[in-house]
Amino acid sequence: MMKNSGVININKPEGYTSHDVVAKLRRKLGIKRVGHTGTLDPMATGVLPICFGKDTRLIEYYDHDWKTYEAELELGKITDTLDITGDVLEEREVKDITSEDIELLACRYRGTITQIPPKYSALKVNGRPLYKYAREGQEIDIEAKKRHIEIKHFEFNFIDIDLKKVSFIVTCSKGTYIRSICSEIGELLGVGATMTKLVRRKSGVFTDESSYDLEQVLEMSESELNDIIISGESTIVNLRKLVLKNGSEPFYFNGRTIEKKYYMTYEEACDAIKQKEKLVNKGSFDIAEDELNFFSDIYRLYGEEGAFLGTCLMKEDGSLKPEKVMGNRN
Repeated sequence: MMKNSGVININKPEGYTSHDVVAKLRRKLGIKRVGHTGTLDPMATGVLPICFGKDTRLIEYYDHDWKTYEAELELGKITDTLDITGDVLEEREVKDITSEDIELLACRYRGTITQIPPKYSALKVNGRPLYKYAREGQEIDIEAKKRHIEIKHFEFNFIDIDLKKVSFIVTCSKGTYIRSICSEIGELLGVGATMTKLVRRKSGVFTDESSYDLEQVLEMSESELNDIIISGESTIVNLRKLVLKNGSEPFYFNGRTIEKKYYMTYEEACDAIKQKEKLVNKGSFDIAEDELNFFSDIYRLYGEEGAFLGTCLMKEDGSLKPEKVMGNRN
């Protein structure tokens, strides 16, 4: 029997929207509740985790995950969408630029920066995505939509002035527009630029090395699918763990507030029962602490025998409020 919930790490092909991938997986799995964990434009490829069944309820927790992209841009070309799929607005001569000039720009893309979203983007204004206004020729004040984003790592990995090609690797927070970075690099160099390629290499615990091509997944048998399905709770590593004491489960499943005396930290539970292996998720991802971006007040909640119960909110007084109840009441 095929698993009825979990996550599949898809390598999205070029030309598909994220919703296209969801639709194909919905038909393959025969399950209505299917969702993706971070939109990729049709021209982009790479890591697109797909949740299904009850694990779709965990999608919001992926928002804090760092995303790593490899992007390529073409110097001297400016398009309305800031990428190669748009109409060319202007072409400029590329001259008097050195590799060193480009390398010096890397320091601008580290830490907290401010971005204005592209007018051709899915960001909504009054309930409508910006790209719909742009296609209709309506002017929208996108300056008012500027936001702060975090860039953890940025480096150029290929520069060829003669070919007008530049590529870079960037690890960033949710809401970062990579094509805006490409366009801005071009403007800073005085020649303009547009994004020609985008690959998402990593999203949280998911990597392109561990992903599966969409067509490959669509051809898999039921047993093959079961082998690649990941438990959702093992992937939300930006939520710390708490352990509910035996006998306290009814409080959680009935939606009641849980006082501090009814739960333990993960470390306390491991010390108390001396059986840490019971509380370690089988097949968990090994990810360094400094790669995480923890939620401050949302936790994963487990029973003393290691069963995942769901998530909870820790209130200021240390008590817990049930959030997403997902475990088995029995």
